[in-house]
Amino acid sequence: MRTAIYPGSFDPVTCGHLDIIRRASKLFDKLIVLVSVNPLKTTCFTAEERVNMIRRVTKDLPNIEVDSDNGLLIDYFNKKNADVIIKGLRAMSDFEYEFQMALVNKDLCHKAETVFLCADAVGTFLSSSMVKQIALFGGDITSYVPHGIVEDIVKGVRRLTDKETLKS
Repeated sequence: MRTAIYPGSFDPVTCGHLDIIRRASKLFDKLIVLVSVNPLKTTCFTAEERVNMIRRVTKDLPNIEVDSDNGLLIDYFNKKNADVIIKGLRAMSDFEYEFQMALVNKDLCHKAETVFLCADAVGTFLSSSMVKQIALFGGDITSYVPHGIVEDIVKGVRRLTDKETLKS
């Protein structure tokens, strides 16, 4: 069985992410969507919330597993005995960074292959940060995120801004 891992912060998951998930799920027997927890990065949603949102929008895909981890990707890769790391690319600037990461992962584990999937037309300009900013200012995010989680994202962004307001 060929297992791939698609890591990311998914804060929140977007239609671009979902497109990569759907396409990768057709290429591998099992796809683990890994919510990576980086203690140096401030997120809008907890790891548990992000895992829950991804599970809800991928429930129709039988070969998907959603998990979270706060360690090195390559350690998780080895623990799961995975074969491939999936990375989505939006632009050349993504490639430079992801290529560097692929080389480091390959150096840490010679078995680790990275497969790059190019984003679809919408995904090329879309990022989780943009989605949060649009939601923050009351814009319509329905064409950028899976339908089942729009309200979760709006509430999460409001919760974050309410905390910031209390600090000032």
